[in-house]
Amino acid sequence: MPAISDKGHRMPESPIRKLVPYAEAAKARGVQVLHLNIGQPDIPTPDVALEAIRNNDLRVVEYSHSAGFASYRKGLADYYTRHGIHLTAEQVMVTTGGSEALLFGMMACFDEGDELIVPEPFYANYNGFAVAAGVKVVPVRSTIDTGFALPPIADFEQLITPRTKGILICNPGNPTGYLYGRDEMATLRDLVLKHDLYLFADEVYREFCYDGAEHVSAMTLEGLEQHVVMVDSVSKRYSMCGARVGAFVTRNAALMATVLKFAQARLSPPTFGQIASEAALRTPDSYFNEVIGEYRERRDVLVDGLNALPGVVCPKPRGAFYCVAELPVDDADAFCQWLLEHFSHEGHTVMMAPASGFYAEPGPGRRQVRLAYVLEREKLELALRVLGAALQQYANDPVPTTRVQAAR
Repeated sequence: MPAISDKGHRMPESPIRKLVPYAEAAKARGVQVLHLNIGQPDIPTPDVALEAIRNNDLRVVEYSHSAGFASYRKGLADYYTRHGIHLTAEQVMVTTGGSEALLFGMMACFDEGDELIVPEPFYANYNGFAVAAGVKVVPVRSTIDTGFALPPIADFEQLITPRTKGILICNPGNPTGYLYGRDEMATLRDLVLKHDLYLFADEVYREFCYDGAEHVSAMTLEGLEQHVVMVDSVSKRYSMCGARVGAFVTRNAALMATVLKFAQARLSPPTFGQIASEAALRTPDSYFNEVIGEYRERRDVLVDGLNALPGVVCPKPRGAFYCVAELPVDDADAFCQWLLEHFSHEGHTVMMAPASGFYAEPGPGRRQVRLAYVLEREKLELALRVLGAALQQYANDPVPTTRVQAAR
């Protein structure tokens, strides 16, 4: 039999999706699974975007320009300008989701074996993009006791080598929901300039900031005009995950020209996704006011409820719609699998994402889980009751060794 590539073996599985077979089996047994494992909002997509798909008059679904529709890129540039990020359409490229923007950026900026420093825990798929691009992810640890604040700059300095070419942040963060403040962003700017690095900023959750907190875009940092790559997406902003439309944004003309070559190789981003995304730019501000209010309420219900459970610790995030909680268990992977295989409470169980997959090495996240507060309040309250009952039962029902090994 032909061999699988080394890169194929090194490609990590998703900690968000790897327990899906157990969830499907639970549902087949009649158990209702409350999905807190994945950032799939239940917020309705704006009507203006759905109407654009329903009422388009296309006779042929053609390729678009490899950089995306010119009208959409102009619309995006105007959108960013309204948010204090002054850009031209030529500084924006439409991609197949934010994922493709990250992958294109890594391939254009880094050579095989180059190093990219990433505060951890981090979005699990960064590992996969790095493997695909031949980049080495170098984690710098943030901790739950600080609410996952930016690690001390000395920790970054200790990790910088001749192969270090960039830093990647997610702001607000997935999986932690942490929002970097102006001082933290200024610290990163100084570090990037000192070592002549790229700064990749995944800003797909910029709208979702709470308690009066301000989002500071990396694109607004003075002196980094040639250093910053911003990654964006419509997936969460407009609850359009399936549109698969993102954006690669930079003022570095040479980098944009290089990324265009990768974009040409894949021909074009999705036509219908671009139609919906361009229309979504007309979404009224009232939509976001309602959505942000809804997520803030859900955050308070879930995070306050988690911290009320014995032995659970969960910092309250100021952005995105995720939180990371530390549980009174020895192995969160095993516990999350047990929840789906062997537990139900009043006909329900909870699906969460083990946080081990959000670290470069699984150890630091061994007792942690990521939860997404993307369900309505009543379901979150139910999930908390189910989780409380599960933790109590689990403490008195040790997991067999074979089950722990399977979960790992």
